[in-house]
Amino acid sequence: MKKIMTAKGRKISSIKWIERQLTDPYVQKARAEGYRSRAAYKILEIDAKAKILKKGQVVVDLGSAPGGWCQVAAAKGCKVIAIDLLEMDEIPGVTFFQMDFMEDEAPGVLIDALGGEGADVVLSDIAHNTVGHRSTDHTKIMLLVEAGYEFAIEVLKPHGAFVAKVFQGGTEGELLTRMKKDFKTVKHIKPPASRKESPETYVVAQGFRKVSS
Repeated sequence: MKKIMTAKGRKISSIKWIERQLTDPYVQKARAEGYRSRAAYKILEIDAKAKILKKGQVVVDLGSAPGGWCQVAAAKGCKVIAIDLLEMDEIPGVTFFQMDFMEDEAPGVLIDALGGEGADVVLSDIAHNTVGHRSTDHTKIMLLVEAGYEFAIEVLKPHGAFVAKVFQGGTEGELLTRMKKDFKTVKHIKPPASRKESPETYVVAQGFRKVSS
């Protein structure tokens, strides 16, 4: 087991995070297999269950940095358009925009990048920094999910899919009702790569029922 040489000046939460990273088998596996983050295994495990990603698809990745999900989608032969507030190093087959998806102009930038062809899949792994208050964290993440969903139903092709991170409690109320009307199937998946203590899970909506305007 690796030891942290010094914890001077670090917060306890920071020390615990570093210790967890050093011992996490998914972190070690990601390094060995060339993935930029352990999150790559989340979408791999979701895809193993739901069969979302297919060669030749157009995929939009919201909250993409550092690029684990992009790597997986690109490796499966998808054309990927990605956005994140943080920097992300180049990945072959991925068009990346460094900007906040919640900015008013961001959805338009992505739509322009799609070039009128629409998307087969919209992925969203965006999350606010948690504050440790379950209700507050849930409300914040749902605002992001709703924004991603509004974008998805605008750009998805018929039979397309939407995958988004949510917190414990899942996708609730009016949004869940909308999803069940807009998609053939809606389910929640907590992939094994998602830490057991984490409140995150993923809503997976498939079979988009696109209504012609």
